Amino acid sequence: MKVGVVLNPVAGGGRLKREWPLVAAALKKHFGAFDLRETQAEGDAERLALDLAAQGCDLVIAAGGDGTASEAADGLLQAVDELGRTAELALLPCGTGIDFARGLGLPRELDALIERIAMAKGRAVDAGRISYIDDHGALASRHFINIASAGLSGATDRAVNADRRKGRVSAKALFYWRTVAEFVRYRFRSVRITVDDTEPIEARVALVAVANGKFFGGGMMVAPDADLHDGQFDIVILRAANKAKLIWDLRLVYGGRHRNHPAITILRGKKVVVEPAGGGDATLIDIDGESPGRIPATFEMLPGALMLRY
Repeated sequence: MKVGVVLNPVAGGGRLKREWPLVAAALKKHFGAFDLRETQAEGDAERLALDLAAQGCDLVIAAGGDGTASEAADGLLQAVDELGRTAELALLPCGTGIDFARGLGLPRELDALIERIAMAKGRAVDAGRISYIDDHGALASRHFINIASAGLSGATDRAVNADRRKGRVSAKALFYWRTVAEFVRYRFRSVRITVDDTEPIEARVALVAVANGKFFGGGMMVAPDADLHDGQFDIVILRAANKAKLIWDLRLVYGGRHRNHPAITILRGKKVVVEPAGGGDATLIDIDGESPGRIPATFEMLPGALMLRY
């Protein structure tokens, strides 16, 4: 088996890079030689994963946070589309957000995790594709593996990624306080939501989360019933309501206890379109912990598209 590793050297405030000699030794113990590539800027993991697949790697290990994992998955899914080349993805999670890995129940101990990856067989899991308007006003698209959303989450992503404490405080604490701070100043947005071929829903919302995985925002179980193998998204809509009450009820999301909250609607479907309604057009999007643009956005399910080794 030919193995490639995409390493984000700044993941976890540089912790992964500092611990790399131990990580490399464990990888060599279980896999032998491997091809190491390091990211230097946003988007590099996508390009490097695509290149590793093109060079014949059977397994690409993304070493970093959710952003690194998502970009690497995007690159591998492009390899399938463009080259007809299928490579498996595995995760060495370390970063501000490791929500996708959290949903997989991966071991925390390094050697146990790498041994599990080495012994596992690749499984076909669902992925998503999102089309949106980027920050330059152009139409853009990319794949996602965990959760893509519109609303408060996009503003929170930008605040978290700009926070100087990133990597020095716990992800849960950082996301929680940034979510609360952004929520206080957030203006509810009027949007039109269409799921598959159903009648559109128009509502003022704080959030529309299109979920493949269960967790986002540093440990919030926003979609407790999401399943990577069911071929459908769980669509979680948080409608406008009293802000103070919603902030207090935020604690419910960490345990997935918000299903019956009066401001929450949960739907299921394979295609979701979120558009501005009532003249609003500034609703930011979130893609696996990054916020590269805004709505209108179309989210499409790709059943069993990604081979994931876990």
